[in-house]
Amino acid sequence: MAAVATSTSLAAVSNGTKSSSSFPKPDFAGLRRISSPSSDAGLFQRFRISSSGCGKSVRPVVAMAGTGKFFVGGNWKCNGTKESVDKLVSELNSAHLESDVDVVVAPPYLYIDKVKNTLSARVEISSQNSWVGKGGAFTGEISVEQLKDIGCKWVILGHSERRHVIGEDDEFIGKKAAYALSENLKVIACIGEKLEEREAGKTTDVCFRQMKAFADSVPSWDDVVVAYEPVWAIGTGKVATPEQAQEVHAALRDWLKNNVSAEVASKTRIIYGGSVNGSNCSELAKQEDIDGFLVGGASLKGPEFAIIVNSVTSKKVVA
Repeated sequence: MAAVATSTSLAAVSNGTKSSSSFPKPDFAGLRRISSPSSDAGLFQRFRISSSGCGKSVRPVVAMAGTGKFFVGGNWKCNGTKESVDKLVSELNSAHLESDVDVVVAPPYLYIDKVKNTLSARVEISSQNSWVGKGGAFTGEISVEQLKDIGCKWVILGHSERRHVIGEDDEFIGKKAAYALSENLKVIACIGEKLEEREAGKTTDVCFRQMKAFADSVPSWDDVVVAYEPVWAIGTGKVATPEQAQEVHAALRDWLKNNVSAEVASKTRIIYGGSVNGSNCSELAKQEDIDGFLVGGASLKGPEFAIIVNSVTSKKVVA
């Protein structure tokens, strides 16, 4: 993989981090003190980023800028009991899920093995987090090796709750991704700006900086899905408009093209997260650069999650 550039024509990204394809030893420097949570109040500024449009066709086409398969992940977060997990698994097992979608769910650690043993093989299992290196004397952590041992195929890294509540920084998250990939665990790499950063016109600055931290660490993008989740939209009921989400997704694809390669930009799936539900998923899915979703609260309701998975049909349009 070619070295990753430290600048972009759309916005400046942080520099000074050395690119490396080696896998670093565990480093706890990424855990830091954090400031108080930001407010959700205020008006959302619109911003414009140029991107190429869809080509026209006289027959049904799949309106996706990327070449990857539609992807929908369900992040159950710190929710559930044995009873509610059984109910949710039963709902998912009985739901019709379109075949041309990769579907992944991320139960709490405690229930991963239970879900793996009862959920249809149609749905793959993800962890919500993993340790930065091999297991050992790290109380409360879960290693990649342990996750693989119980059947996990994926791990979510860089989620805003890990960044802004737990205090993980960009470099630390990048190292986690590198180690997971080195052990053949696929990565859902989360990025996104806080409300004050959007209002200050820094959306792309923040997202590109977070992307660069992944790019500086990962040896390959083959097993990476990028999840754009504006922090102000997660669990708040406030959703980026389809146009706002598309603008950022197009910018992220352009960043990959300019800083990694055109091939990676085309193949890497860029999914949207932030209060996605059964009512808004169809309009979001129609956007050219939105390759799927990472779903929070709605993933705890089997029938609604199925609606979101099946929103892939909104990609198929007569142009």
